Amino acid sequence: MQTHREQITQMRRIAVRALEAYPLADAQLTFVTHGENTTFKVGARAHNGAVEQFLLRVHRPMRHGRFIDSDAAIASELHWLTALRAQTDLAVPEPLLTHDGELTTTVSAPGVPNSRICSMLRWMDGRRYSSSPRPLYLRRLGGAMARLHNHADTWPRPDGFVRTQWDWETFFGDTMRYGETHAADVWDLLPGDLRRRFDRVAVDARQAMIDLGDDHEAFGLIHADLHLDNALFAGGEVKLIDFDDSGIGHRLYDVAVALWELRHRDDYAEFRAAMIDGYTAYRSLPKEHLDHLDTFIAIREVAFGLWFVGTAQINPAFQNGLPQTLAGITKSLEVLQRP
Repeated sequence: MQTHREQITQMRRIAVRALEAYPLADAQLTFVTHGENTTFKVGARAHNGAVEQFLLRVHRPMRHGRFIDSDAAIASELHWLTALRAQTDLAVPEPLLTHDGELTTTVSAPGVPNSRICSMLRWMDGRRYSSSPRPLYLRRLGGAMARLHNHADTWPRPDGFVRTQWDWETFFGDTMRYGETHAADVWDLLPGDLRRRFDRVAVDARQAMIDLGDDHEAFGLIHADLHLDNALFAGGEVKLIDFDDSGIGHRLYDVAVALWELRHRDDYAEFRAAMIDGYTAYRSLPKEHLDHLDTFIAIREVAFGLWFVGTAQINPAFQNGLPQTLAGITKSLEVLQRP
């Protein structure tokens, strides 16, 4: 396994080459994260001479599943962002086109084994409240989420649009690749007790998805990762970022993800009520759907656990945090799976 520093160094070489594809001058890269993708903050002069900031993403291969073309999937995400900016008042990232008018660029660099797809977004400022959450922020997030779903109901997807299908097979089968490990092999890496708990979630999830059905009220285009770390607050506005997981799935999964990390707080009921109040101000959320909310929170625990275990096989930073993370997931499922 390469060290964390070695991996980032390789991705930086890709990022430097990717800058050549964009209409920016005097660009300076600052490392941000190395997890699912590797991201860099870019300070540069745009074509009009103004100094601006952007987010450069170096995308992981097969990020969206083993059977999906990564270039088409990333372009599809950026098409949705473009439509959201043009057709709603939601604050979402703005894609920056290459010199050639493309949404993505594919880059190779010396010393890096494989080429990588890269994309650029205009930087969004705001404050995260994941470490100091308040029900107010969940209410705002719920309202924005409902408006996101409303737009998805009516937006005609362009030809060639493809994103991850967040169905039972994707969550519990062998569709995804986590890090460089196929999902089925990640399941085999789980401790026995946790594997049994995940199997129990799979049974409950199948029934919940059958009960909810796949009409547009329950199922459609979703963000799929809209928790407080992916929401920026500025004044009274909430900005939605990181659409990298966006795909086709149950709308309740978006609600579950937003509440997932708050589930074990003593004041969880206040956050849940605020989220639902914000959401239902713009879109209905039937009680029979909400009856399955805890099951979808458990689904999120499974998805997060598989991703973390798979990523830990290639990322030392994840490997170091693996015991604590698995212990936390086990504790969470113990509560969610009580009779």
